[in-house]
Amino acid sequence: MNLEQIPHIKHIDEDNFFLLAGPCAIESEEMALRIAEKVVNITDKLGIPYIFKGSFKKANRSRIDSFTGIGDEKALKILRKVAETFKVPTVTDIHEVSDAKLAAEYVDVLQIPAFLVRQTDLVVAAAETGKVVNLKKGQFMSPESMQHAVKKVTDSHNEQVMITDRGTMFGYQDMIVDFRGIPTMRQYAPTVLDVTHSLQQPNQSSGVTGGRPEMIETIARAGVVNHVDGLFIETHFDPANAKSDGANMLDLKHLEKLLHNLVQIRKCVKAL
Repeated sequence: MNLEQIPHIKHIDEDNFFLLAGPCAIESEEMALRIAEKVVNITDKLGIPYIFKGSFKKANRSRIDSFTGIGDEKALKILRKVAETFKVPTVTDIHEVSDAKLAAEYVDVLQIPAFLVRQTDLVVAAAETGKVVNLKKGQFMSPESMQHAVKKVTDSHNEQVMITDRGTMFGYQDMIVDFRGIPTMRQYAPTVLDVTHSLQQPNQSSGVTGGRPEMIETIARAGVVNHVDGLFIETHFDPANAKSDGANMLDLKHLEKLLHNLVQIRKCVKAL
């Protein structure tokens, strides 16, 4: 993958990790613009290449009454407004083959959710749009198996592909990051560490996913030390009242300090 080919990507000469960050789901225009403005200001200050993340819909919910979105085109138009307002690229996840063409009209990166990454038709549909494809590693998959998902994209005449590790299932209600997988997956494509989803505690009896956000910096530091190309962090100014994944998101007020620390660690690692 060539980061330079992503529209509006900045700071690519700073030799930093790149960042995918934003809310789990688009809840409103005001919310998306508020988060984007804050993250853009921080990443500009620290020289971090930035892609705004927001799901235009949430299909992978435990309960039928869980929040799934504000309407597909309404949310996608908000993502486009974020891109136009702040001159940053955007990423959203897709769940059905028909989503690929629709979302590609509005965003720069199409993300395949972890639980769908083996769905050949979906991966190929994303690849055939010509957009960058971000493949989330299945919680049930080995790092080595991700080479086949990458090949589905490249065999579809699209070299713009990256892998994101979002943890591996550890029992029924916990996730664990096996950092041995990072150098393995980097052989196949640039590799991102999804810090916040790696700290989920799924399959709760309440039907609402739990999480351990107090461990975000611990996981993120380990990822930077182990040479991840990018970091994925979901963030919100009011996680307790977020409509999706609030239990594992980073409070936006902590993002600048976290990224500052990670940039300093990156400098130390690069100097070794």
